[in-house]
Amino acid sequence: MFSHVKELQYNAKPDRPDPVYAKKLQEILGGQFGEMTVMMQYLFQGWNCRGDEKYKDMILDIGTEEIAHVEMIATMIAQLLDGAPAREQDEIVGQNPAVEAVLGGMNPQHMIVSGIGATPTDSVGYPWNSRYTIASGNMLADFRANLNAESQGRLQVCRLYESTTDPGVRDMLSFLIARDTMHQNQWMAAIEELEQNQKAIVPSTFPQNLEKQDVNYSFMNFSQGEESSQGRWASGKSMDGLSDFDYVATPAAMGQVPKLQPAPAYVHGTVLPGQMVPDTEKANFEQNQQGNDLH
Repeated sequence: MFSHVKELQYNAKPDRPDPVYAKKLQEILGGQFGEMTVMMQYLFQGWNCRGDEKYKDMILDIGTEEIAHVEMIATMIAQLLDGAPAREQDEIVGQNPAVEAVLGGMNPQHMIVSGIGATPTDSVGYPWNSRYTIASGNMLADFRANLNAESQGRLQVCRLYESTTDPGVRDMLSFLIARDTMHQNQWMAAIEELEQNQKAIVPSTFPQNLEKQDVNYSFMNFSQGEESSQGRWASGKSMDGLSDFDYVATPAAMGQVPKLQPAPAYVHGTVLPGQMVPDTEKANFEQNQQGNDLH
């Protein structure tokens, strides 16, 4: 059960309208790493959680907080659009300020579709997509995806902070940046805790002896140059502690030369020189019809 509190989690009050910046702010609302994404990602992870109850409770705590962040940003966008299509008109020439704002970089859908309100889209108008979300049922895999989402989200909010001088907007963004700091720490702590109780490789339940043993800890150099050999991933103990990394400077092909058989006649593929596909003179429809007649 969810219950809405009328007060926002934190202030969302711009000092002045700015329809162009409202368009930019759509990215952290309905973009790939925006608040709508993490909100839905965490809520579905929580609702689907089959692990320790403390993890489910934690996931739903943060998922519910993200609903508040969606409301804050949507409110901020709506206020940035206040007055955007209603500046003082030039009575002599009949200037249309809404058109002026659109031509100046405002998202035209903010006027045409949403009536100077936020939309569930990114900064270029692409609709929010549930494929942005990850809820796999494996908590370690999900928590790593969550850490990435919070990292990308905080990066974008910091860039938006640098893109405005509005004190009110910066105040709200500073709050979101601080919460993303906590959320990154939160997911790192949860990941560390899970890794103490299971192998670091996801999924930890698959028998490792079924892997191809001679390649599961080899870093293969598939690009020109060997600078990559100097990295932590190319030598020393593997991160899961179960083996040692080795560096393969010139990896060799280990598979066969692929050779596919000609497609059957009904596919109407490419005929090889000097060869005809069997039954080319018959239509697949006729063959199917003959089969139907037998029934």
